[in-house]
Amino acid sequence: MLKVGVLGAGHLGKIHLRLLQQSDKFELVGFYDPFTKNAKKVAKEFGYVLFDSVESLIDEVDVIDIVTPTLSHFDCAKLAIEKGCHIFIEKPITKTVLEAEAIRTLASQKHIRGQVGHVERFNPAFTAVKDMIDSPMFIETHRLAEFNPRGTDVPVVLDLMIHDIDIILSVVKSPVKNVHASGVSVISETPDIANARIEFENGCVANLTASRISMKNMRKSRFFQKDAYISVDFLEKTAEVVRMKDVPENQDEFAMILQNAEGIKKQIYFDNPEVKENNAILDELESFADAIENDTTPIVSLKQGTEALRIAQRIIDCF
Repeated sequence: MLKVGVLGAGHLGKIHLRLLQQSDKFELVGFYDPFTKNAKKVAKEFGYVLFDSVESLIDEVDVIDIVTPTLSHFDCAKLAIEKGCHIFIEKPITKTVLEAEAIRTLASQKHIRGQVGHVERFNPAFTAVKDMIDSPMFIETHRLAEFNPRGTDVPVVLDLMIHDIDIILSVVKSPVKNVHASGVSVISETPDIANARIEFENGCVANLTASRISMKNMRKSRFFQKDAYISVDFLEKTAEVVRMKDVPENQDEFAMILQNAEGIKKQIYFDNPEVKENNAILDELESFADAIENDTTPIVSLKQGTEALRIAQRIIDCF
């Protein structure tokens, strides 16, 4: 069982603490949070061991779970790696691509495993259909959220859109060719609404919209590929697959048939894949434990986390 410590006891940090304590793959040693009042309250309420410094916690564990504000990710990760700790680091991996590259290089030199918390990879609606997504040529995503002051220290691209950037990069096996984007600051000092168009060398185009001042919450993605359309609702945890196949000889009189100008007929098939309930955060944490124990590449590697940040930064640079 891997000994783990958590840096950060805010909203998400408390969730990580609870799940790590429940996990059969980790032994929760304790946590550190520089906001003493909150840290003591969490320790008293839940019984977690509170350490008095980042260094003292790192010295007692095999794995450090970094759930701190993005601005401190680099310093925390660097210190942990230098002391020989594997790192789970919340998204985005770091504030800048240069910091992310430095973390990747250091982890490689020290033979340290690292995983980035792009939790939507573990969303059951996505995992139910990800193997069906094959060479999509058009992707459209909408990630809308009601306003919440938490997270507004970074642009909406790093707060929300980066989830969809990571998902897209995981299914499109082609380098990014062009990025076009626009963003608007409404309440925050950084953009609250953004739209981006990512063009890949293989011809695939992805259109992404993110807002953190919406009247309703929405997290939907649609993938269009040859003879198929796949829809994923990350919020409701549902998925739909619509396929087009050649019309069989003995067709059903109630079947939905389309015929193009050349007279070619296709039959439409609807499928709602089974979506199994899970706790995506627990799954991502335990998948990291498996990667460490089995010496395999984590499902969301430091490299992938870096590439998602790189594209996010290209989007921000368009504003």
